Amino acid sequence: MKNIVIGSGPAGRLGSLELGKLGEEVLLIEKNHIAGTCLNEGCMVVCALTDVTKFIDTNNRFNNHGFLKSQIEISYDKIVSKIKETQELLRKLNQMENESFGNEILYGEASLEDGVVKVNNETFEYENLLVATGARPFIPDVKGSEYGLTNKDILKLDEVPEKLNIIGGGIIACEIANIYSTLGSEVNILARSTFLKSLSAETKRYVLEKIIPNINIYENTDIEEVFKDKVLTANGEELEGTAFFATGRTPNSEIVEGIVELNNDKTIKVDEMMRTDVENIYAAGDVTGGYQLTPVARMEGITAARNMAGYGNKVSYSCIPQTLSLNTEVSFVKNEKSTCPDEDKATIAMPGIGGPSAFWNILTGDTGYTEVEFDKKNNKINKINSISPSSVSDVAYLSYLMRMDYDLDDYAEFLEIHPSTDTNYKIIKTMWL
Repeated sequence: MKNIVIGSGPAGRLGSLELGKLGEEVLLIEKNHIAGTCLNEGCMVVCALTDVTKFIDTNNRFNNHGFLKSQIEISYDKIVSKIKETQELLRKLNQMENESFGNEILYGEASLEDGVVKVNNETFEYENLLVATGARPFIPDVKGSEYGLTNKDILKLDEVPEKLNIIGGGIIACEIANIYSTLGSEVNILARSTFLKSLSAETKRYVLEKIIPNINIYENTDIEEVFKDKVLTANGEELEGTAFFATGRTPNSEIVEGIVELNNDKTIKVDEMMRTDVENIYAAGDVTGGYQLTPVARMEGITAARNMAGYGNKVSYSCIPQTLSLNTEVSFVKNEKSTCPDEDKATIAMPGIGGPSAFWNILTGDTGYTEVEFDKKNNKINKINSISPSSVSDVAYLSYLMRMDYDLDDYAEFLEIHPSTDTNYKIIKTMWL
């Protein structure tokens, strides 16, 4: 076999698709379900549940405005059932898509021995190998950690937990908190350091006050012990409820341990062409660390595939857009390569404009918030934080312009789609140029 790809998550699936498009022979090996964590345990599950919570949130707002009277009855087990039904359909589509390019898909657990791949008692030689085995939830070394849930358990729950203690302070912690708080749980977030440290102070304030106001936040809080129905903090406080770990991820790199060079955190060490220190072995996605985001994994998988097929390609990590999937999306991007000193920075912020999915929020002042930081000397955008129903597409588009190193003057011909990108348009074109 010319090319073998191990793992069919975003990196492996897109890498094998790219190889197929380039006319390469491909064997894609998957241990469990095609499409990896994203579809089966991660992003898509969060998005599905957040679609439900957005509906609940909108219903509550309309009831409060007085022009709609309705009461929602939630059936969590039916939500889970329909998510699983949808996953089955998407798995079939993903498999059909990959096979349509002539790729062979084999289900089973792979191992590497003496330069060959072994799976289901079969042995396969390869010219090039792409390891895209992803990552799994990291469970901290805390007494009683076996009682804690992770994202892998969301679709195993029979009902919404009455009380939930989410351990972690990042994006996943916030998204899970929003979901179960809206569904009726009493939620605490226990962050070892600062909660949502990727956001600006004002953006974080808006999230806490307007989007997740009913969630209790404990910052600089360590966990001493986890029990079946409570957690004990390091300062002796007992908090009732089920524990949920959102404490990061650890790479599934055991398959290549002792074969390729690993980083100190056990992620696979790769260069900008996604090559390991072994000439014909590549790696991509969460198993390599860095940005553990589906679009980044796709980009890395495609980059690896092109190099495996002999088309020189390098990956770039500048201006990576990110989002929190909440009842109102929170999206952000920064130019990591910016060397702008503080004296050359200027920040302009304003409330969101009431457009699609935000018009009725004007009555309560919850239309959103956008903040843009500029480099005055070099006439560039340094950073964007945006809260609005359209922020996901807005920030993705603007991150591309940042990545292409456009000057602010180049935005003069930007034509917004009304009413979605109005806030960015107003800040960048009207207030700055």
